[in-house]
Amino acid sequence: MSTSSYSRNVARFRSFFSASAVALFALGGVWIGTFEVQATEEEHAVEISIKDHKFEPDALKLPTGKPIKISIKNLDATPEEFESYELGFEKVIAGNSEAIIRVKPLKPGTYMFFGEYHQDTALGHIVAE
Repeated sequence: MSTSSYSRNVARFRSFFSASAVALFALGGVWIGTFEVQATEEEHAVEISIKDHKFEPDALKLPTGKPIKISIKNLDATPEEFESYELGFEKVIAGNSEAIIRVKPLKPGTYMFFGEYHQDTALGHIVAE
């Protein structure tokens, strides 16, 4: 194979590969974007605040079978660690800030959560029905 035909073949391959990559990325972006929109629409969102080292509300009734998005606002000046053994999360939330916790779809039951830094007052639970 001559050098010029080799160069032409390499150029063709690069053009084909680039065009294929762009097409796959575009199609993948549409599919991923659609998937994210569907996941967000099915997500059940709730808000909890922390004030005076207590959760408000301290009891939540949530649906089963849907992903859960918990938005937590820490209205205290000090940090709190929002934690649940049953749900498998722990997140330190700085004072006067907020965080988001995403939880997989729940099965029916009661799930406890607490603030690790103030376990005597920062207690709550979720009832999934």
